[in-house]
Amino acid sequence: MMALALSSCQQNESKTNNASASVLPAGSELVETVHTPASPDAAVLSFEKSSHDFGKIKAGEKVHYDFNFTNTGKTPLIISSATATCGCTVPETPKEPIKPGESSVIKVIFDSTGKSGLQDKVITVASNGNPPSVEVHLTGEVTN
Repeated sequence: MMALALSSCQQNESKTNNASASVLPAGSELVETVHTPASPDAAVLSFEKSSHDFGKIKAGEKVHYDFNFTNTGKTPLIISSATATCGCTVPETPKEPIKPGESSVIKVIFDSTGKSGLQDKVITVASNGNPPSVEVHLTGEVTN
């Protein structure tokens, strides 16, 4: 009986040595993320400026800024989403694909209601471009 138990432990040990060292909860699956290299012909989202400082504004004011960009890649650029770090910052993206060499804007509105002090709002733009995710910043100071 002891030999059988010892033999069973050795078989399990050799199986677990080939698996990942992390422990997963029961019923969980190990999912491996595979990153495929970007195509050399991929779209490229190139911003004119990756940050804008709106300076000092009074609490309750809204600031508008347009982030200008160009598709410097070789295929049409499709922006799938643009999200901000909080609901006070709302980005608006173009709905149509941007052809290679063409330019467009991502319009951003920051509502300073309920905010004070230094602000750094990050807008993350997801697209079919290389890289697939790009961040731009809207910064400034809200005074009372």
